[in-house]
Order: sequence, then C-alpha cells, then structure tokens
Amino acid sequence: MTDPLETRLPIKLDSTSNGEFVPVPLSGANRAANRLAHEAASDFSKKLGFTRRKFLVSSCGAASTLLAFNTANAAAGKTGGFFDVAPEAALDLQLARVQTGPAKDEFIFDVQGHFIDTPKGNSKGPEVFIKDVFMDSDTDVMVLSFTPSTRADEPVTIQAADAMRRIVDKLEGTHRLLVHGRVNPNQPGDLETMDELKEKWHVSAWKTYTQYGPQGRGYFLSDEVGVRFIEKARALGVKTICVHKGLPFGRQSYEHSQCSDIGVVAKRFPDVNFLIYHSGFVTSVPEGAYQRGHDGVDTLVQSLQENGVPPGSNVYAELGSTWRFLMRDPEQAAHVIGKLVKHCGPDNVLWGTDSIWYGSPQDQIQAFRTFQIAPRLRERHGYAEITAELRAKIFGLNAAKVYGLSASEVKKYTSRDALARERLAYMENPQPHYLTYGPKTRRAFLQYLKERI
Repeated sequence: MTDPLETRLPIKLDSTSNGEFVPVPLSGANRAANRLAHEAASDFSKKLGFTRRKFLVSSCGAASTLLAFNTANAAAGKTGGFFDVAPEAALDLQLARVQTGPAKDEFIFDVQGHFIDTPKGNSKGPEVFIKDVFMDSDTDVMVLSFTPSTRADEPVTIQAADAMRRIVDKLEGTHRLLVHGRVNPNQPGDLETMDELKEKWHVSAWKTYTQYGPQGRGYFLSDEVGVRFIEKARALGVKTICVHKGLPFGRQSYEHSQCSDIGVVAKRFPDVNFLIYHSGFVTSVPEGAYQRGHDGVDTLVQSLQENGVPPGSNVYAELGSTWRFLMRDPEQAAHVIGKLVKHCGPDNVLWGTDSIWYGSPQDQIQAFRTFQIAPRLRERHGYAEITAELRAKIFGLNAAKVYGLSASEVKKYTSRDALARERLAYMENPQPHYLTYGPKTRRAFLQYLKERI
C-alpha cells in the first residue's frame, strides 16, 4: 500500500512498540519535529516542482525530515547528538543521496529481524516482509529472531521461520536470511529440543529471554539452569547466545531483564559469544553518562566492569528497538552509543532494528548513517566520534565476524542475486509505504498481549 494522502514521513517518529514494551507517547519535541518536517515537505516540494509524495520518497525528503528533527531538538535543548546533514541537502538531490544513501561497499547485517504475518491473516505476509526488508531498505542480511512464548504458543514457529528462509532462498537470496533457535531453559522441554534446532533447522544462534518463564519468573544465565543452557550450546558447537536484556515485560521479573549476569558468564565462558539484545535499555530510564547503580544500559557496563570483562571481549551490544526509540531523543542516543562503543568496544556493537515491527528499517538506517555525537559530549565523556569506519563496523562488519561470515563474499551475492536485480528495477519507481505494524497505544498493546495468551 502506498501513501495516497502523502501524509507519512520517510523517517518515522511515532509511538510504535515491538510488542515487548508499552508504547510511549511522543514528546512535545517529537511532535514539533514531525510538524516541521511536514511543513518542510510542503515548501521544498514546490521549490523543486515535485509532488509532495515524490519529494518525500526522494533522498531530499529524508534529508529535510532529519533537518527538521535537528531544529526541533535544538529548540528543546537536546543537542548532545544530531543528524549531520547539510541544510542544502533538502533541495539538492545529489547531495542528499550522498548524505543519506549508502557508502561505497556498505554492508548492512541486521541481527534482529522479525517476520510477522501482516497484514493480519493475509497470505502475502512473506511478500510484505521481503518488500519491507530487501526492497525498501538497504539491508543485505537479516537474522530472523523470536519473541518469548511457551513451546505450544509460539507466535512464529521455527517451521514458519524456516519457510520464510526458504522463500528467500528460492529468490537466490541464499545468504540473506539466518534463523535463531528460541530456547528458554527454565521451561520444560526447551533444552531437549536444542539438538533438533541445530540438526534439522540449522539455527545460527540461540535466542533467550531471561525475564521470561513459568509463573512469570525469569532466570539468570549465571543460574544453574542458565549454565546448563550455555554448556549445551557449547556441546552442540553453536556458541552464540542472543539474550534479551532491557525492555522489561513488567515488575515481576524486572531484575532478570537487567544485565548483572552477563559479565559473570562472559568471564566463565570466554569461548561463547553473548549478544545482548537491546543492550539493557529501558524506555522509562533516562540515559546519560555512565553511573554505577543506575538501571538500563548502565547495568551492562557495570556487570562488565565488576567482572573484569574488557572492551573487545565476547560480549556484544545490540541496538534493536533501542536505536529506534532513541531516534526520538538524540541526547540520550549520544550517551547510549557513546557508552556502548567505549565500554563494549568499537568491534562489539551490532546493528539490529526489530523490524518489521517498525515497518521497513530504511529510516533507522538513514538516521544512523547521519547521526553524530556532539563534540562537547565526546570531550567530556571520552565517547568516540562516529566515523565512517565505526559506522561500517556497527552496520555489519562486526556481526559478520560473530556469525562467521565474510562480508565481502556475502556482498558479492547480495549485489547480484535475484533480489538485487528485482530491487534495481523497483528503485526506478519505488513505492515505500512508511507504515509500522507494532502496537501504538496502551490499549493496542494490551490487546496484542491478550491475543498471544
């Protein structure tokens, strides 16, 4: 579906949730940013002689939207991070393409994707997924992950995920989609099915939720049941564990959503890679400079420090939903990206988008391509500048190493396979819809939870 009313912006600031947290209403600065972006689109489209829709789909549409966000954020005093876009890019298509488009040889490996059957009940769900991820975004490779559930009530089963992978494979996209195996070792049967997940479904890593379990109680990876899980993963030779940390489901297991166990198991099992999904981020916890004893991302930093786990270790911080939420607040975004690069290491921060809950991930990609930490924060807190080299690592090179892929070899396939050829033709007349699919209100969120139970 396209946007006949021409009302949707190419960079989406809204309250959409991934179904794991209650949607958070937009701030006054966010609403002002959207308003300014709409005004700019109306003004600049006329100056270029474009229809409003044509302007919004163009690189100038993305550039002018990001510039509007900068203006609104600055007016609200949020200047610790910004989108580094030249004002001229709003009216200069070539400049806008350079600043919001892909760098040479860019490789984007999204380590947290979700296939959801949307539109609901529509058999074209796989087509929607392929369009959002591989047509309307610059994503090269994605890992299909899972949401927490009992084995009997999985919203997306391993069979469905594998079927999605096979659809992409038929398009010659053999190297484009990897699959997780969901394991919650604190519920009966999950440890026992790990052999099947590896041998039959060829999972590339394990996905677990430490805050999820029977009667609402979670577990820690450092608990006995968590250690059994890690040891089983090692024995099977699939030694990458992706663990949801942050975005707590509620108070009952809040402690298990935080990261105190990560440094413990990382030190004990140095041959296992621990990918910390969401990096411990909590929407209700303001992010600033690191503070010991502070919740959110700081629980990950503290756990690493207390256990003597240095930057560049076997712990990787993942940005799914975290970056998407922080696009709304560049000051917090600067602190989170700055802390993760500083304390986990520039080779240990991974790109993830949690799409397609948020529709196509292209807007998250364009926003991160242009994002920069303000010099004053870099100087005060020792944060790294987001250089082209660092951006390339986060976008995909780091994840390629974790998953044992050669980015250059994979890029050879993704630049010429059937999906690439189809996208080349599609880009002659792209029709992005700028829709999101996750719940946007508390009522919708509660209804989503009800449908899953």
